Amino acid sequence: MSGLEALIKRLRAEGVLSDPRVEEALRAVPRERFLPPRLEKYAYVDEPIHIGHGQTCSAPHMVVIMLQELELGEGMKVLEVGTGSGWNAALLAYLVGPRGRVVTVERIPALAEEARRRLKEMGFDNVKVVVGDGSLGYPDEAPYDRIIVTAAAPEVPPPLVEQLAEGGILLIPVGGRYYQDLLKVEKVGESVRRKRLMPVVFVPLVGRYGYGGG
Repeated sequence: MSGLEALIKRLRAEGVLSDPRVEEALRAVPRERFLPPRLEKYAYVDEPIHIGHGQTCSAPHMVVIMLQELELGEGMKVLEVGTGSGWNAALLAYLVGPRGRVVTVERIPALAEEARRRLKEMGFDNVKVVVGDGSLGYPDEAPYDRIIVTAAAPEVPPPLVEQLAEGGILLIPVGGRYYQDLLKVEKVGESVRRKRLMPVVFVPLVGRYGYGGG
């Protein structure tokens, strides 16, 4: 059994992976294609992988949980904050399909350039990689049906809520630098509903509405 199949089998058995479309995306978007060659052998170890610049490629189980909680549909427009290796952006792009669009913001130019190259090589032309402060979102293409933040903020950044479409979903880890809660934020009419999903540990979001200013 391949590393990928073993991982999928375990995530299914543990009740983590339940959406057939997300399982299909995992098979269609190989994690190893988004890692440095020396790290490819660890692609299906269910742990975060350090990709340089103090950043990580999230553990597969956490990626699966977040993708399922986003409730993605074909044709949606998604904003991702924290491109990293580009693997999650590719999974998002696969799930929204060719009629959908993904805008992903990365503050570290070298990571953004690598992700852009990998996404192009994999044929994901419905993804736009932007270098900038992700805590500010990307207003040029707002509103977004879904927003996913893959780094932890002290609070939910107001610009992200503003850029969320009516009926949209925002997933974001919120809390301290070393321990957070994953929040699911939904915009319904004039109200914003927040639901705590689970405790998590993510790298800090750096920016105006993150840590360290910006």
